[in-house]
Amino acid sequence: MPYHESFPQRRGRLLTSTARLTLDPAFLIGPVEPRLFGSFVEHMGRCVYTGIFEPGHPLADADGFRTDVLELTRELGVTLVRYPGGNFVSNYRWEDGVGPVEERPARLDLAWRSLEDNSFGLNEFLAWAARAGIEPMMALNLGTRGVAEALELVEYANYPGGTRLSDLRRAHGVDKPHDIRLWCLGNELDGPWQMGHKTAREYGRLAAETARALRRLDPGVSLVACGSSNSGMPTFGQWEAEVLESAYDLVDYISLHAYYDPADGDVDSFLASGADMEHMIRSIAATADHVGAKLRSRRKIKLSFDEWNVWYQSRFGGEASLEWAEHPRLIENVYDVTDAVVVGSLLITLLRNADRVGVACQAQLANVIAPIMTEPGGPAWRQSIFHPFALTARHARGQVLRVEPECASVSTDKYGEAPAIWATATLGDAGEITLFVVNRDRRGPCELRVALPQGLLPAEHLELADDDLSAVNSAADPGRVAPRPGTGLRMDGRDATLTLPPVSWTMIRFAPQE
Repeated sequence: MPYHESFPQRRGRLLTSTARLTLDPAFLIGPVEPRLFGSFVEHMGRCVYTGIFEPGHPLADADGFRTDVLELTRELGVTLVRYPGGNFVSNYRWEDGVGPVEERPARLDLAWRSLEDNSFGLNEFLAWAARAGIEPMMALNLGTRGVAEALELVEYANYPGGTRLSDLRRAHGVDKPHDIRLWCLGNELDGPWQMGHKTAREYGRLAAETARALRRLDPGVSLVACGSSNSGMPTFGQWEAEVLESAYDLVDYISLHAYYDPADGDVDSFLASGADMEHMIRSIAATADHVGAKLRSRRKIKLSFDEWNVWYQSRFGGEASLEWAEHPRLIENVYDVTDAVVVGSLLITLLRNADRVGVACQAQLANVIAPIMTEPGGPAWRQSIFHPFALTARHARGQVLRVEPECASVSTDKYGEAPAIWATATLGDAGEITLFVVNRDRRGPCELRVALPQGLLPAEHLELADDDLSAVNSAADPGRVAPRPGTGLRMDGRDATLTLPPVSWTMIRFAPQE
């Protein structure tokens, strides 16, 4: 039997709970940052090769970019993409991926035990990003390299011309500077699996030195310091404090990474992943504020949640289990209905904390734990997790409202009692309110009453739910899991009442009455 078991009510009577929430335009959290809807492209598995880039594919353009994947990327609503890693970046020489393709060297990628031919590199990625209409977020190698190499990359990418490296970029066919504004100062350097793993003190000093030098070269860049690889690290919290004590006034963001896995069949804890993500966000925000107060700084560090997703890590044997290969099929998780509901809840969490989270990247974009799947020479299709991301990116606009449902709780082994209903809402410029809500409860549906401001009426009601929680999309059946029009919504004065199916993600737009 799949790990996502059938609804409990199939063996008995439906258990219906009730909940209530209020949508009040006076209670604002902060603006919806466009950078919250980021993604991630790493030279890992088939994310790049046969993912976004496949020369010779029937739908490839003149540069080898798969136009079907470009169309899906735009539909997904991605605003920003982090590149080129991830663990890959800590052993990466950016120079290998520029210049004539036939002169580029093949290298061993020590992170994922892959052969990298470097036929896709910096300028290809930035051309792809421009075609997709997204902002690039570049990661620097501070694992096996340092300050000098970081300066060289930023000079190559951002300086207009008249120097060796900027003129080299122009000789490579890119006349105007790329003007990359957002840079990561390394990746997961607290992790012993990382090439160039460092202590917090070592990394904090290197991050500060690199940030100081980069601001001399390009004062307008925004910089992300590495936070903990995950909240289970033994140095979680302490790492951030030590790093920020060295670099607080030189960086703009501290990073967070988290992946969620229905390990050991613990579906209730898995469905409550958003509660854990929120605890992590608030813990690191408090740590950053403590360091700021200690340093008597008036700056407020924001958070970059630049790796998050559902990833079945319990089924992955680790990097050491991999055989050397070129562009292998690697952690190509197939996502079902429950996974999509969890992804929807994680997006809700990011919006609920929009006053502190300024950047977020779902990892990754294509094939590797991804919303978009492809076959070499064949089709591309949307996984189940594509849909809550696309709809949230499309409709979460304006200001985030503070929404605190009154509801029952669900008992979980990992996170204790978690609210059964997880919700957020946004207020648009025209006065429309969009509600995003998840019912985590597997025991049955929930009747939710929503108190609305005067003059709003339902304009759109979509839900992602299914009697078969293990249903998935595939190349043969790409539309098996998709949002459907919701039913059972009724108005009673200024209140809207709707029934949320068990294990479901719902979006409702309320618009001013004409």
